[in-house]
Amino acid sequence: MKANKLSNKTKQRTASPLPMKMGVSASRVWLPKVGDYKNATEKYDTWATMLDFLLERFPFISEDILRERMLRGEIVTESGAQILPDSPFQAEIFLFYYREVPDEIKVPFKEEVLFKDNNIIVVDKPHFVPVSPSGRYVKETLLSRLKHHYQNEDISPIHRLDRETAGVILFSCNPEIRGAYQHLFQQRKVKKMYEAIAPLSNNEFPFTYRSRITAHNEIFFLMTEEEGEENSETLLEIAEVKGDLAKYHLSPVTGRQHQLRVHMSALGCPILNDQFYPELKAAKGDDFSQPLQLLAKRIEFIDPISNEVRVFTSNQNLKLPE
Repeated sequence: MKANKLSNKTKQRTASPLPMKMGVSASRVWLPKVGDYKNATEKYDTWATMLDFLLERFPFISEDILRERMLRGEIVTESGAQILPDSPFQAEIFLFYYREVPDEIKVPFKEEVLFKDNNIIVVDKPHFVPVSPSGRYVKETLLSRLKHHYQNEDISPIHRLDRETAGVILFSCNPEIRGAYQHLFQQRKVKKMYEAIAPLSNNEFPFTYRSRITAHNEIFFLMTEEEGEENSETLLEIAEVKGDLAKYHLSPVTGRQHQLRVHMSALGCPILNDQFYPELKAAKGDDFSQPLQLLAKRIEFIDPISNEVRVFTSNQNLKLPE
């Protein structure tokens, strides 16, 4: 795509004219010049109306649904002007809209707020609840729930936690100091300990496992190990053993995506109920009866604002099967 006249900084400063709705902030889409659009097709090599562009940009949304949203006033320009189905196409502006997932699945688990001040919110996340809107989940995400509860659109996650993983996660509620907390994670100044239930390993414990983790070549949401310079490190300890299963304490030094799941799988003891590793299993739909047995149990750091030692522990527990 060719560079647009509007600078990236100007784009980032463009505020949404739509208010937060049930904890969901408005999304936005940039309207390029016709010749700059990298996904242009023969059907729409030019766009007479805004509807023409949106039909091409969002082919998975039906024309009837787009028309309905326009008539509800929920697709607007950056100035707040309502877009109608016959509104002429206008390049180099933003459109703002609400993401909607028809019949979004209700996740029947409630988060617990462990701590809140003017800067951060510490949450004990349940299994199955995504942190941020993505794919099939918009309202049923931790971020949307917190924004709605506190009526604060500035809330933002400071680090990641998989949808399948439960436990302690930090959010910023003050954008002016968000970077200070993110810096702690980037500089590896945060101590994290996870619990996991998995088959008993023959390794001598405790020990440290290192490997090179990269994105999977074929499946975009999976990670894999490959030869080369190590970029991930985890300390593993055994806390309890019952039969051929064990409860592990896992302390990641690095924070690669799916790191603990990949490392446990590589050691021949994949985490119980893992649908991704060692091999991708067929989707079972929304079966909430078998959560991944991985819990972000504890997090510790020196608060960059108050200089206090902060230790937060999940009230959830993983139990070895009887």
